[in-house]
Amino acid sequence: MEAVTKFYGQRGILGINVGGSNVIRMADLRQCLADDGFEAVATYIQSGNVLFSAAGPAAALAERIESVLTRQFSYAARAVVLGHHELRRVVEEAPPGFGADPSTYKYDVLFVRAPLTVGEALGAISLKDGVDDAFAGPGAVYFRRLSERAAQSRLSRFAGLPPYQNVTIRNWNTTTKLLALLDARSGAA
Repeated sequence: MEAVTKFYGQRGILGINVGGSNVIRMADLRQCLADDGFEAVATYIQSGNVLFSAAGPAAALAERIESVLTRQFSYAARAVVLGHHELRRVVEEAPPGFGADPSTYKYDVLFVRAPLTVGEALGAISLKDGVDDAFAGPGAVYFRRLSERAAQSRLSRFAGLPPYQNVTIRNWNTTTKLLALLDARSGAA
């Protein structure tokens, strides 16, 4: 199984799908990136989010990260690289009210990696009437499911489909926290 790795920006964040056969300790992940020249490497929670600084075009960073993770951890890593401003755009362009009612809904952001497009990802997601809603965004799909019927959500079915190999998912709280951490690092807080 391949994991999708998520990087946000040159003052950025890495998120790696750490479950299943690709379990990677955060300390090992931090050390791996630091050894490869990434600066200011620090983890956020145990789910594979790593703050870092690096310069270069997104595509080149993605290739570099995929190579080092594949070599170090013996799995076919896939990376998605976004600039700090792109993560800000994902948060700022969320649908009206997205994330505003956590007692009623669970909110997730599905970050999309090329060659998959947001439209293709959205088309592959099956929605349960009265439970699920999905919305296209900049480089991401916003997904909301009714908390009291979350077990009926069809989001978990998406994980078994080929398009999922080019997606990584973060809940809304993690997504907004990662942006706040980037803002603090850049002095924009």
